[in-house]
Amino acid sequence: MNSSGPAYPLASLYVGDLHPDVTEAMLYQKFSPAGQIMSIRVCRDVITRRSLGYAYINFQQPADAECALDTMNHEVIKGRPIRIMWSQRDPGLRKSGVGNIFIKNMDESIDNKALYDTFSAFGNILSCKVVCDENGSKGYGFVHFETQEAANRAIETMNGMLLNDRKVFVGHFKSRKEREAELGAKAMEFTNVYIKNFSEDIDHEKLKSIFSEFGKTLSVCVMTDERGRSRGFGFVNFENHGDARRAVTEMNGKELNGRVLYVGRAQKRLERQGELKRKFEQIKQERIQRYQGVNLYVKNLDDSIDDEKLRKEFAPYGTITSAKVMTDGGHSRGFGFVCFSSPEEATKAVTEMNGRIVSTKPLYVALAQRKEERKAILTNQYMQRLASIRAIPSPAIPTTYQQSSGYYMTSVPQHQVRSFYNTVPNLRPVPRWTTQAPRTQVPNTEPAVHVRGQEPLTASMLAAAPLKEQKQLLGTKRNFSDTIVLFAVGENVSFQKKKVSEAIILLAAEHCSGCVFTVCVLWMG
Repeated sequence: MNSSGPAYPLASLYVGDLHPDVTEAMLYQKFSPAGQIMSIRVCRDVITRRSLGYAYINFQQPADAECALDTMNHEVIKGRPIRIMWSQRDPGLRKSGVGNIFIKNMDESIDNKALYDTFSAFGNILSCKVVCDENGSKGYGFVHFETQEAANRAIETMNGMLLNDRKVFVGHFKSRKEREAELGAKAMEFTNVYIKNFSEDIDHEKLKSIFSEFGKTLSVCVMTDERGRSRGFGFVNFENHGDARRAVTEMNGKELNGRVLYVGRAQKRLERQGELKRKFEQIKQERIQRYQGVNLYVKNLDDSIDDEKLRKEFAPYGTITSAKVMTDGGHSRGFGFVCFSSPEEATKAVTEMNGRIVSTKPLYVALAQRKEERKAILTNQYMQRLASIRAIPSPAIPTTYQQSSGYYMTSVPQHQVRSFYNTVPNLRPVPRWTTQAPRTQVPNTEPAVHVRGQEPLTASMLAAAPLKEQKQLLGTKRNFSDTIVLFAVGENVSFQKKKVSEAIILLAAEHCSGCVFTVCVLWMG
C-alpha cells in the first residue's frame, strides 16, 4: 500500500475467504503480533452457528491495523489465502462503485495476490478479489481503489495490456441495474431474428427468399439434426435494425404451409433464461396477491372427505372458487385447501369451522401460508426456544453412566472381584431405579460403556489364560463364603479336568483357613 495511508481511523479490518474451521483463537494468534487487538468476531449463522467465512478484527491503534493489512494480506490459514480489507460499514459507500474497476479475460493462474500486486502501483487498494468457483478462477475479478483517480489511472494503463499472455479488459465497475439497462438498450437495436415452427421442407434458400424482401441479410441458418433434417427453427441476421424489426412485425403469427410462424428477436440462452425467470416471478407474485387472505388451509380431515364433501362443508360461508383435498396414490393425506372469493368470507369460515367436528374429527382451519412465511415463523419460534433454553442453568452432569438396559455403571477398580454376568443383582453398584415416584414413561438411555480392561470374565477367557494370570482373573478377595462357578470348555476332558484342579488348588491357597466356599464346575463341550 502507498504511504499516504487509508482514510479509516477506526482500525477495524475485514478478513474474508476464511476456512469454515477458522476460529477467533486462530485469528488472534495470527494477528496479535501486529499490535494490541481489542476484539475479534467470526460471523456465524444464527441457527447452525457455522462460520460464514469472514470476520472482523478491531485493533487499538490504526497503525497496527495498517501493519496487519500490509504484511498479512493473502497469507494462508488452514490451506486458504485470506483476504483483508478495511472494514467499511456504510453500505452506501460500498455499493456506490466509486473507485471500483472490473477486470476480465484473465489467465486462470492469476489469484488474489497476483491481482493485488499488479494493480497496487496505481493507488491504495481497499479490496481485491478474483471470482472463483469449485474449479478455480472464472477469469474475472474486481479491484476497489480508495479514490476514483487511482481507478482511472489503472484503467488507462492496464486496459488492453497482456497479463500472462492474455489481453485483459479493464473498465469501470457497473452495477447489475446498469448492466441490465445497457443490455435492454442493445436488445432494442437487434438485427438477429429467430424463426420457429416452420415445416421441414423449408431450407436455407427458401428461408432467405422469404425474409430477404425486408432488407439485406448477412446470414441465414436453418438448424438441422444429425441426419441433416430441419428441426423447424432457424435464424436470419439482417444488416440493419430497421429491417429486422419490420420482419418481426410482419412475419410473426403469419401462416406458412399450414403452420403459424413465431418470429422474434434472437436471444442468448442466459438472456432468455433471465427473461423467463422474471416472467415466472411476476406470475408468482400476481398469484400470491390474488390468493392473499382468501385461501384456507384445512387439516385433520377424515379419510372419507373428498373434494366435493370439503366444498359442501364450507359452502355456507361464501363463494368457493376451489376446494382440493391433497392425495397420495388416490388416498387422502388428511389436509386440503379451500379458496373463497373474498377475504371476509375466508375469515368467517375460519371463525366458524376451526375446531368443528366433521366425520368424528375436529378440523384445524387457518389462512394458508406460503412456504417462505412458514419457514420464517418456525425459525423465529426455534430461536425463541433456544434463547429460553440457554437462559436456564444446566444441571450438574452425573458421574455414572447409564447402560442401554437401564443399569448405572461406575468404573470398577482393577483389584475387585469381577462379575461373571452383568445382571447379578448383588454386584450392581447402583440400584436400577431410585426410590422415587413411578415414572410415566421410559427413561432415555445411553449406549453401554465398556471400560478397557474391565470386560466381563468369560469361560473362554479363563480357559485360555496361563496359570499365573488365572489368579489375577479370579481375584484375591479374602474372608468370604460364597459359591464359585468354573466353566470347562472343549472336547478334551482330561485336559480340562487338569485345568479345573489347578484352579481349585489356586483358590484354596488364596483363601484364609476356615473360609467356606463351594466350587461348581460346568462342562461345556
